[in-house]
Amino acid sequence: MIREIVLDTETTGLSPQGGDRLVEIGCVELINHIPTGKHFHVYINPQRSMPEEAFRVHGLSEEFLSDKPVFTEVADAFLEFIGDATLIIHNAPFDMGFLNAQLTNAGYKTLTNEVIDTVMLARQKHPGARVSLDALCKHYGIDNSRRTLHGALLDSEILAEVYLELIGGKQVSLALVAEVETETAGPVQTRVVVAQRPNPLPSRISPTEAEAHAAFMAKMGDNAIWNKYAVSEAAE
Repeated sequence: MIREIVLDTETTGLSPQGGDRLVEIGCVELINHIPTGKHFHVYINPQRSMPEEAFRVHGLSEEFLSDKPVFTEVADAFLEFIGDATLIIHNAPFDMGFLNAQLTNAGYKTLTNEVIDTVMLARQKHPGARVSLDALCKHYGIDNSRRTLHGALLDSEILAEVYLELIGGKQVSLALVAEVETETAGPVQTRVVVAQRPNPLPSRISPTEAEAHAAFMAKMGDNAIWNKYAVSEAAE
């Protein structure tokens, strides 16, 4: 089983060393490259002002964030959710830089998870093309109309779809193995495995229809060709 976490963050700016802080974390879980429906999402009070430039990107105001938990109050839950899963991040050095800076400031160890940077992956697959999340959505025909502003959880959900296309899209079921290279984790082996459905789908045939079918089969008698086939198979 391959567990991956698609992750995105929003911040007050571009530099954790310059005093910028996380204001949102969004994660979605993939098992064998298929979304499970489990996610982690939290808004964070950065305990500082919100620059106008950052507000125009994500729309999270200082007032909105004022009653949200601070990073130290959500760090344990975040770390528990991601566990040791591989992290799928678009422009990974940015998000990892913020996460590790705030983990360090809060007295935690930095993350040691393997990381796949989908920017690097996209550049390898589409040399010379634009590799922004919006550009990749357009290239692969992924609906991103809800993305009027940046949002960590929504962007993670969209990135999960983009990532699937980058590693083979519908061809994932062929169980290919691809090697990708990231700036943060070096060569990462990504094994593509078809997820097995945990529970069989329920029958679409009603009990009445099943009884009618059984009665029809009985009328055909032992000479029905499928009965002969079943007998021959049993004999083998």
